[in-house]
Amino acid sequence: MPYALFSNDAKLSKAYPTEADVWRLARQSGLVVDVATATGQQAPRPVLDNDYEIKPCRPDPHEDPAQNKADAEREAQRDIRIP
Repeated sequence: MPYALFSNDAKLSKAYPTEADVWRLARQSGLVVDVATATGQQAPRPVLDNDYEIKPCRPDPHEDPAQNKADAEREAQRDIRIP
């Protein structure tokens, strides 16, 4: 099942094949913050900012999660090359 970024049950992003894909895109977009964990934990844990959630979803009609992922990866590569 594909995953997407949500806020208050409103779908904010395209659907992507895995939850990890959405986490990666959320981090690239600045939507992930690292918060301190309980005493004894070694590293902060990533949390979505502003009560965003990543949830499973059905793709919109005519939407291809694999193509969305490929497009996002191409876009990220293009952004890296631009000074």
